[in-house]
Amino acid sequence: ETLKLVPHKPWIETEYQGIVMENDNTVLLNPPLFALDKDAPLHYAGEICGFRVHNGPSGSGSVQFEAVVLDRSTGEGLVRSKEPLDCESQREHSFTIQAYDCGEGPDGVNSKKSHKATVHVRVNDVNEFSPVFVERRYEASVPEGRLFDRIVRVEALDADCSPQYSQICFYDIITPNVPFAIDNDGNIKNTEPLDSRRQRVHTFWVTAFDCGKNRAQADAQVVVTVKPSCKPGWMGWTKRVEYTPGSGSIPLFPSLHLETCEETVWNIQATVELQTGHIGKGCDRDSYSDRSVRRLCGAVRGEVDLLPPPSPAANWTSALPTLPSSDSSLVFSFNGSNHVAVVPDSVVSALSGDHFTLQLWMRRGGANIQPSTTQTRGNRKEEETIVCSTVKNDDSFSHYSLSVHGCRLSLFYWPDVSAARPVKFLWKLEQVCDSEWHHLSLSVQFPSVTLYVDGVTFDPALIHDNGAIPNPAPRQRMFIGACWGKEMANNITDLSIIQGMKYVGGYHGLLSGVTVRPGSVEPHSVVECLYACREGLDFGDLETLGSGMKVHVNPSQSVLVLEGDDIESFNRAVQQVTYRNSLRFATPGVRPLKLTTSLRCFNEESCLSLKQLEGYLVVLQPDAPQISLSGVGPHLARPAPEFEGPRGVPLFPELRIVCSLSHAVNTAAQGMEGGALMSDAVAHTLDGCEVQPLGEELNPEREELLVDMDVVRERGLEIINTTAYIAITGAESISVYEDVLRSVRYRLAKGSARFERRFRLSCSEMNGRYTSNELTLEVNFLHSLDSLYHPSHLLASQQQFLHPSHHAGELSGHTLPNPHRNSVVPGAATVIIMVCVGFLVVMVILGVFRIRSIHRRGEGARGGAKEGSSQWDDSALTIIVNPMEKKRVAGLPLPQSVR
Repeated sequence: ETLKLVPHKPWIETEYQGIVMENDNTVLLNPPLFALDKDAPLHYAGEICGFRVHNGPSGSGSVQFEAVVLDRSTGEGLVRSKEPLDCESQREHSFTIQAYDCGEGPDGVNSKKSHKATVHVRVNDVNEFSPVFVERRYEASVPEGRLFDRIVRVEALDADCSPQYSQICFYDIITPNVPFAIDNDGNIKNTEPLDSRRQRVHTFWVTAFDCGKNRAQADAQVVVTVKPSCKPGWMGWTKRVEYTPGSGSIPLFPSLHLETCEETVWNIQATVELQTGHIGKGCDRDSYSDRSVRRLCGAVRGEVDLLPPPSPAANWTSALPTLPSSDSSLVFSFNGSNHVAVVPDSVVSALSGDHFTLQLWMRRGGANIQPSTTQTRGNRKEEETIVCSTVKNDDSFSHYSLSVHGCRLSLFYWPDVSAARPVKFLWKLEQVCDSEWHHLSLSVQFPSVTLYVDGVTFDPALIHDNGAIPNPAPRQRMFIGACWGKEMANNITDLSIIQGMKYVGGYHGLLSGVTVRPGSVEPHSVVECLYACREGLDFGDLETLGSGMKVHVNPSQSVLVLEGDDIESFNRAVQQVTYRNSLRFATPGVRPLKLTTSLRCFNEESCLSLKQLEGYLVVLQPDAPQISLSGVGPHLARPAPEFEGPRGVPLFPELRIVCSLSHAVNTAAQGMEGGALMSDAVAHTLDGCEVQPLGEELNPEREELLVDMDVVRERGLEIINTTAYIAITGAESISVYEDVLRSVRYRLAKGSARFERRFRLSCSEMNGRYTSNELTLEVNFLHSLDSLYHPSHLLASQQQFLHPSHHAGELSGHTLPNPHRNSVVPGAATVIIMVCVGFLVVMVILGVFRIRSIHRRGEGARGGAKEGSSQWDDSALTIIVNPMEKKRVAGLPLPQSVR
C-alpha cells in the first residue's frame, strides 16, 4: 500500500524592500523574490505557479504593480510596474504579495498559497528638472560708501523630488566685472564701497545650478541703486514760495519729505508758522479799517468810538501819540503814565445801561518790542487799566474797569456803586502777555459776561471777595489807558484840570479800535466774522489724513501743527499744508515762514535732532482795479437863480461809477471763502469818496454843499462836511455811493451869484490803496442882461460875495430864452474883459458922435449899416459894462444896440 503525503504551502519572506527608477519598470527587491515549497521535487505540488499582488496601505499597489514567475521549479519571481512611475507625484509605494503552488495536477486542484509578504518600493529620482528663480528681477537700494554683508538675496527652486537633484548647490554671477559677490545661499554683497556719483545704478545677471549640475532655465536680473549718503532731515524744502493773488489755496511744500535714515521714530511733530503780524492787526486787517469791517460783518450799528481820530469835534485823543498802521484806523500808544484819554461827558452819557459790548485791539508793551520777558512770577507790577468807566443809569451809577495784570485779564463790575456788591471776572490768557496784536470783544449782559479773544470764547472765573475797594464817586466819567486816583473822587469837578492829576493803573502798550455799543450784546456770528481770517495756513483735505495723524490750526491761522507716528503718512500730510488767501486784492509783500520739527525715537539717546527751516512766502502784486467815474461835466451851466433855491442844483445827477480789473484773473478762486469771484465782474466795495472845491474854500455865509443825509444815515456811512471838502466814508457798494453822490447839491445865498466855481470828485477802494480818476466839474452861472448891467450887482460879483444881500431881488424874475447864448466867460479873464469892453464902449460912443457931426451927408448908406448893427447876434458875446467907467459914460447916450 502506497503512503499518501500531505501537501505543504509555499513559503516567502515576510518583507521586501524594492527600488525602481523613474525611467524603468523593473523593481529590484532585497532580498530577491523566491518562493519555496517543501513538496519539491514533486511535480506540480512542489512548483510555484504564480504570485498575486494585493492592495497596500495606499490602496493602489494592485493597480500599479504586478508579480510574475520566472522559474516554476525554483520559485523565482519578478515584481514590475504596469506603467512608468513619477517620483514627483509619489515617491514610495507599499503593497502585499502572496505565492501559489501548482496544486495536484495541471488543472491546479488543491493549490496552496503562502502567507502575505509586505513590499516597500521606493521610486528613485532622475534629474529631469532645472532650477527656476522665484523672481525674474530683484531690486535693492543701498547708501553709498559702505560695505554690506547682504544687499539682496536671490532664490531658485528645483522641482525634482530627491535631495540630490532638488537642491541648489550654488549660484553664480554671470555678468563680468561687477563689484558684487554671491554665496551658495543666494546672498549678494558688494565687494567694494559704492559711489553714487560714479555709478548710480548697477545691473547684472545671476544663474543657479542644482546638485545634478543642471543650470537654471532662465537667469535672473539684479538691480542695485546706490543712494547718496543719508543725511537726516527734510528733503525738497523750497525757501521761496510765490503766491499769485486770486489763486485760492496753494500747497506750500508739494515735494517735501522727511528722511530719518532708517532711524526708528515713533512720534513726529512739525509746526509750521506763517508770520503776518507785520502786515496789519490780526491776520488781514490791512484790507479795511475796523469800522468798515464791522459794517461788512453786519454788526449792529450804534457803536461809540472811544479813541476817534483827533478832530475839533473829538479832541480828547489829540495828546496821545499815534503810530503808522497798514489800515486806515489809528493806533494809539500808551506809556503807562501820562498818556490817558478822558472821554467827554457828552459821549459817556450815551453809554448807560448794564448791557453793552466793548471791543478793542490790544498789544501789550511798546511799539518796537520782542515777545514779553518781563511778565515773570517775581514781577508784581500793579494792574494796568485799559478802560475805566462810571456811567449813570436812571437814578443810580454803575462802574466797570477792564484791566490786565501779568497774563490775566480782569473785568471789575459794580452794578450799583451805592448798593450792590462788586464782582470781578478773571481770565488767565497767554494772549494778553505775548506782545502780539489780539482782538478782544467783551459782551456784558449782567450778570452774564462773554469774552471773545480772536473770535474764540473763554470762560471767566468769578471772584466776589475783592478786599477793600474804594467807592467810586457817584459821578459820570470814562478814562482810556488808566483810572482816576482816589484824590480825584470828591473835589474835582472841572474836566480841564484832570490832566494835571495823578492817574493809577496806567496801561503800557498799544490800543486801536476801542468801541462801546450800548444795548443788546453782539451776536457770536458777528464776532467770528470780525476776526475771520481770509489769509493764513490751512490743510488741503482732511480725508487724506492717515491713521494716527493729527492736525491743528490756531484761530488766527498763523500756526499749523502736524503730529503722527508713521513716516509715510506724515510725509503725505506735510504735502497737504496749504496757504490760503481769499482777499479780493491780497496785500503784496513777504510773509516769513518757519518749520520746526520734533522727533521721538525708541532709542532716545541717538534720536535725530533737526534744525529749524526758514523761508518766506511772497504775495505778488495783485491786478489793480480800475475805478472809473463818468457821466459828469466837464461843464455845468445853469441860470443863477436855480442855485439860490432852497435845494440848490445837483452837481453829479448822472454820475456813473464802474470798477473792473485790468484783465481777468485766475478763475480757480471762484470757490474761495466768502464767494469772492476774482474776475471783471467782481462786486467791488468802495470805502470813500470826496468832493472838493478847487481854488478858494467855500464861503459858509454865501455858499454850501448839501447832501441827502437820509440816504447817508440809512446806509450807515460817515460824512465830514467842511468848507474845504466833503468826505463820505464807509465800506459800501458802488450803487450806494452813486445814490449819495447824485444827491450832492450846490446852493448859493440870495444875491451871491458869481460867474464860475470848480469842483473835483474822486473815490477810493481798500483804504485808499486804489483810487479812481479825478473828475473836474466847472459850474457856470448864467445871468440875465438886466442883472449884469446893474452896477451894484457887478460890484458885488467883483468883491467875491462879501455883501450879497443888497441885490437879492434883482436876479429873480428874469429868464433867458436860451441860457447858453448868454453864457458868461468864466475865470480870471473876467476883469480884463470888463476893462476892455468898457474902453471899447467909450471909444464906440465917441466915434459915433464924431461920424454923425462930420458925415451927415452919407446918412443913407450909414443907416443901412446902423440897421445891421441893431440886429447883431449876441450868442457868442455878452457885453459887460465895467462899473469903474460908469462916471465917464453916465452923461452919454447909449447906442441903440445897447438900449
